[in-house]
Amino acid sequence: RIARVIVVEYGLWGGKLFSHTAEGDASVFIDGGPENRTMYVHRVTLTDLTPAASYVYHCGSDAGWSDIFYFTSLNESVSFSPRFALFGDMGNENPQSLSRLQKETQMGMYDVILHIALEMCSSQIRMSLCLHQVWRNAAFNFSHYRSRFSMPGHTENLWYSWNIGPAHIISFSTEVYFYLEYGLDLLFRQYEWLQADLQEANRPANRAQRPWIITMGHRPMYCSNDDGDDCTHFQSYVRLGRNDTKPVAPGLEDLFYQYGVDLELWAHEHTYERLWPVYDYKVFNGSSEEPYVNPKAPVHIITGSAGCREKHDGFIPKPRDWSAFRSTDYGYTRMRLLNGTHLYLEQVSDDQFCPSAADWMLRCGRGSQSWRGICGGL
Repeated sequence: RIARVIVVEYGLWGGKLFSHTAEGDASVFIDGGPENRTMYVHRVTLTDLTPAASYVYHCGSDAGWSDIFYFTSLNESVSFSPRFALFGDMGNENPQSLSRLQKETQMGMYDVILHIALEMCSSQIRMSLCLHQVWRNAAFNFSHYRSRFSMPGHTENLWYSWNIGPAHIISFSTEVYFYLEYGLDLLFRQYEWLQADLQEANRPANRAQRPWIITMGHRPMYCSNDDGDDCTHFQSYVRLGRNDTKPVAPGLEDLFYQYGVDLELWAHEHTYERLWPVYDYKVFNGSSEEPYVNPKAPVHIITGSAGCREKHDGFIPKPRDWSAFRSTDYGYTRMRLLNGTHLYLEQVSDDQFCPSAADWMLRCGRGSQSWRGICGGL
């Protein structure tokens, strides 16, 4: 029997077990496939949590109770230095990086895990956020994501933003540029939302608190792969928009550049590629000696090599001028936001069992002014 009212009993780790109770409800979701499967989605919101505290909980009702689980509430301090694991395109088949990520998570190496392209979300590895578009869901107008996930804001879970430490992180859908059979409404709604969110993030008081602006989307606007995907073309839909629609659909590169986005995270290509700071196909390094110190344009990271049934993608023989480092090894990316000016990235090769590339990124300034500012050294 299905409980229409769901209860979560929870309490601080090490304190009185299940000292708090919160109630939610259940909604019905019917899959759009030929089987028309019926699923019940239970949602409960826990409020008044102590920041950066560990909790134990279980879920249920008078119909029965789950096992005991745990979570750590978000650290809300702007001085927090969060540690991230970043990856995309990890599948249920051939998930090469999963065991290493499981172990490192159990060792407490990460505060946040960002999955930049969701094919699976394993309960074996605890993710603080599980992203992005399920592309096989496109046949059902992304109904699974819109109905079954619970992301911040009121945007049907397809785009949203949140803050952690000195960063403002924006997640958005690139799929709206490709599945036009559902119309242009999602594309334009997302663009307007992105513009408003970036304007808010660039208000002087907000940018002073959260100087890093980081975006994440599935399909990149740049790549040097050899598979003919959107990112291999100069006229990338994600980068420049679409001229074959009425009205013309705007791209994202100018918008992100205008509002001083620092770092753009992507997946989809089953490889790893780090770009030099780039805008309009031109390299804008901070300097020849220190390209990532006060860069003059956003830095792009493509990290889609965690492992899936489609194996690896290939690269064109000669890298583009804006391509700084490429690898076809299975792996994932580690990121650490040290403070408002220092960010550390390293790519872990799951084939070589070690980091294969690492870089510091330093910034100063506010918003688009950061492309013209001067930053101090290490």
